[in-house]
Amino acid sequence: MNFTKEHAFDLAQRFASIEEVGGNVDNPQIMAMLRLDARWPSHDEVPWCSAFVNYICFLCRHPRSKDLRARSWLRVGQGITLDQAEAGDIVIIKRGKGEQPGPEVTDAPGHVGFYAGRSDALIEILGGNQSDTVKVSRYPASRLLGVRRLT
Repeated sequence: MNFTKEHAFDLAQRFASIEEVGGNVDNPQIMAMLRLDARWPSHDEVPWCSAFVNYICFLCRHPRSKDLRARSWLRVGQGITLDQAEAGDIVIIKRGKGEQPGPEVTDAPGHVGFYAGRSDALIEILGGNQSDTVKVSRYPASRLLGVRRLT
């Protein structure tokens, strides 16, 4: 079966409200996402945005980065402009304060999720590890590193 980016987006929406569990208990769903591509995470209180996108893409048989670094998605699929973005495309943004390197550096802080829309100078992203949960959040478009369409 061929899954479209719209299928991936619809599936990702079904995970809304899945969240980290504080303390010594871990959410088994998040641990499954993390362990799909890495063995080192021993708890769910680590960056897991890329694990979420990889997990959804795995379930939909889409290309994946197979990496827990958000910026690893800058090498997957085809680069498109923000104006071309549609629900289900992958959005990669800078994370952190101060001056951050551009998209040519994949080993730097970042965040990744599914494009969910645009409002003024904000990008809406459906992603994991957004305030420790899966949800849609808004980020300044000035933090954009790239938009990727999975082919």
